[in-house]
Amino acid sequence: MRYPICIEWGDENTAVGIQVPDIPGAITAGDTFEEAYSAAIEIAHIMLQDIATRGASVPLPSATFSLRSDPQYADMGWGMLDVDITPYLGKTEKVNVTLPGFVISQIDRFVREHNVKSRSSFLTDAALEKLGR
Repeated sequence: MRYPICIEWGDENTAVGIQVPDIPGAITAGDTFEEAYSAAIEIAHIMLQDIATRGASVPLPSATFSLRSDPQYADMGWGMLDVDITPYLGKTEKVNVTLPGFVISQIDRFVREHNVKSRSSFLTDAALEKLGR
């Protein structure tokens, strides 16, 4: 799942800050963007684990354009953080689906070209995106 992140650019005296607005408490910083980005992935997983442990619903990503209009994020840069949320959605179940061959080949091509974990991950993300609307 791709979550929007807002970036507060640092300078030689200030760290780079990253927030994941859709994941409560997912705020971090680093001396470089790369360090802050790695820390953002880590804190996102920590906070999602906490949410799942409490039995709350895992938050889905908002549209970036809706977040950008929020005054608390004024003058910040924006990016995307790819987070595998499947470990926080509960026990997996095997299902049998029937799809046209063309659709399967398109999914498999997308999975290969975009370094997606698996066909199942793709279908989970697509379903959650559709359900979140």
